[in-house]
Amino acid sequence: MATLGDIAVSAAINLLSAFLFLLAFAILRLQPFNDRVYFPKWYLKGLRSSPSRSGAFVRRIVNLDFRSYIRFLNWMPEALKMPERELVDHAGLDSAVYLRIYLMGVCLYRVIPLLLDGYMHICFNVSSQASVSEWWLKIFVPIAFLAWAILVPVNYTNDTLKVAQLVSNVTASDIDKLSISNIPLKSQRFWTHLVMAYAFTFWTCYVLLREYEKVASMRLQFLSSESRRPDQFTVLVRNVPPDPDETVSELVEHFFLVNHPDHYLTHQVVRNANKLASLVKKKKTKQNWLDYYQLKYSRNQLQRPQKKTGFLGLCGEKVDAIDHQTSEIWKLTKEIEEEREKVLNDPKSIMPAAFVSFKTRWGAAVCAQTQQSRNPTLWLTEWAPEPRDVYWQNLSIPYVSLSVRRLIIAVAFFFLTFFFMIPIASVQALASIEGIEKRAPFLKPVIEIKFIKSVIQGFLPGIALKLFLMFLPTILMFMSKFEGFVSLSSLERRSATRYYIFLIINVFLGSILTGAAFEQLNSFIKQSANEIPKTIGVAVPMKATFFITYIMVDGWAGIAGEVLMLKPLIIYHLKNFFLVKTEKDREEAMDPGSLGFDTGEPRIQLYFLLGLVYATVTPALLPFIIIFFAFAFVVFRHQIINVYNQEYESGAAFWPDVHGRVIAALVISQLALMGLMSTKRASQSTPFLIALPVLTIWFHMFCEGRYKSAFVKYPLEEAMMKDTLERSREPNFNVKAYLQSAYIHPVFKGDDDDEDDYMRGKEETESVLVPTKRLSRKNTPVPSKISGGSSPEAVKKGEP
Repeated sequence: MATLGDIAVSAAINLLSAFLFLLAFAILRLQPFNDRVYFPKWYLKGLRSSPSRSGAFVRRIVNLDFRSYIRFLNWMPEALKMPERELVDHAGLDSAVYLRIYLMGVCLYRVIPLLLDGYMHICFNVSSQASVSEWWLKIFVPIAFLAWAILVPVNYTNDTLKVAQLVSNVTASDIDKLSISNIPLKSQRFWTHLVMAYAFTFWTCYVLLREYEKVASMRLQFLSSESRRPDQFTVLVRNVPPDPDETVSELVEHFFLVNHPDHYLTHQVVRNANKLASLVKKKKTKQNWLDYYQLKYSRNQLQRPQKKTGFLGLCGEKVDAIDHQTSEIWKLTKEIEEEREKVLNDPKSIMPAAFVSFKTRWGAAVCAQTQQSRNPTLWLTEWAPEPRDVYWQNLSIPYVSLSVRRLIIAVAFFFLTFFFMIPIASVQALASIEGIEKRAPFLKPVIEIKFIKSVIQGFLPGIALKLFLMFLPTILMFMSKFEGFVSLSSLERRSATRYYIFLIINVFLGSILTGAAFEQLNSFIKQSANEIPKTIGVAVPMKATFFITYIMVDGWAGIAGEVLMLKPLIIYHLKNFFLVKTEKDREEAMDPGSLGFDTGEPRIQLYFLLGLVYATVTPALLPFIIIFFAFAFVVFRHQIINVYNQEYESGAAFWPDVHGRVIAALVISQLALMGLMSTKRASQSTPFLIALPVLTIWFHMFCEGRYKSAFVKYPLEEAMMKDTLERSREPNFNVKAYLQSAYIHPVFKGDDDDEDDYMRGKEETESVLVPTKRLSRKNTPVPSKISGGSSPEAVKKGEP
């Protein structure tokens, strides 16, 4: 068990690491040759030019203004200058609302810029002029204030652990004396913890209610004020029923001309172009290698570059690298043309799905939010993702197979979650004094050195757990893709949900339960359901020091490493040296990245869980969490403004998930406290805790019923208002031309416009005349608005 000294050593190591990361970032970001790494968002917007283009040669590489090095923290107040409304316009609503999750953990929205403003003024007589639009009292700062003012004195003014150490040789740290473990059995002081539990719950629910209301309002305002986008007019139709007489394109047109005659505009059928996309990607890789070899040859024309044709270029025949890559690219170009023709002309490549566009947002809203057929499994409609949000590979998955795929992944995730506990428990056992001495007894003299012992107990367990979780997000994202979600936003939300469940079971429950992995599993299997909260409750205070070390490793040094961006920095300079020949190549070498909702949000929720659980149990943990939220808020605000280029915009559709996870953390904290107090034989006060989970769940249901519809439905009133306003401003706007190529597969969108025109022409050819081949025309009572009349078959038969 880590002592207060061990935690101090861990804090010193992590603070030093964070300081070194920030210092390296402060120096690297000022160098002209790194400008595209640390400010790529401004380059993508066309609002920043490279400082390495002009001036003396040395100044184009190294910043010689030494005053800028002294003000190495000026990026922090700069990150807080931009008001939230401007941030929404600059980075999108998703990014602005994502920052509110960090802000929800603290009430330092004004405190941080004021402190930094004071630092700038004292040191350099410069004001940061931090402008912040709102003051929101958030969750953990008020909770920490109450906990330290009330609970810490109540816990510390007992000698329960001191007596237990003398009588029973019980191990306890100084932090344990500040926790509920220091309260004797059957003590009347537990009423204080009960009252504080109610206070913390009510305060958290109040903040959640205000945030849900605020974010819902921001979403509606964003949707009403944002500029025209193709997804506002488009729905995705899936599970189109097969018809022996008509193609999918003809069937979709007829169906929507009949059922939406006044609003249907056009459609794009979904084609299975996965193989074609794979070939195009392979060609791009070959082209990069060709560019590399050509650049290498241009620097040394005395010798042409060579390469081996075997595995990874390590074996096989040596050939001329430029000639070989040119030949490979030529072969791939031929394959791509053949595959393109196959995709465009083979009916089997057309999937029973289509993007259907309407003349108005109102028409699209009606279609997306209503049932289209008497058979609820056919003609399934949903809002189309925006074009850059579409995950095209999964559109080729048959809709009927999605249920089977999701069942397979549910079973796989179950086994992944519970069997992952075994290696995690093994690593945690090795990352302890006892584990190392048991498996490597020859290291005992070294381990017993005070500083080494403090490092092992205060630093090693947290870093071991973080390293072990490094590859998990990739596995979870693969699972989400296998399930068949058709948008990047839904993929990230599903991965985030699974990551959060995994963190609860393995990081939280798996870490607080003592013993080996199989003993942990047996504790759940052998005990009845009502005994599990007691087991968890007893173990919670004992693991406070472990979670403190984990927060410092992951939340302090880890966040500082995020702003350094070491990996994108190295990759950019490697590409810049080996591949870049033009300014366009240099732009493609930039890797601004994105928020990474699937990994970042579950990590935030883990800290919410730890804060809410330990608020009444071990309040000493709360300051560490507050530092994380405050520091992460500043870092990610800087990254969103200057670096990240969000891949999609969902209009904060993820907020109901955020709200639900905070509620889940609140309920878990209440159950853990209930189990802990029952082991303390607080029979008089414990029953009063039963109402808390009930009230919390009722509150969650109230919020869902009150606000969730704003995140899943588009009000017809808003749609009609926006359509009317747009018609009055642009009465001659051609919506069809705007939407015609919006949902063409990216593989058909080349650098020139010829491929786009070819694809559009192909779709026009399919839809100019729509021959109705079916024997009965009961589904097509009106003439095609695209062909302008009845089909030739109907005219021949004398039908109207």
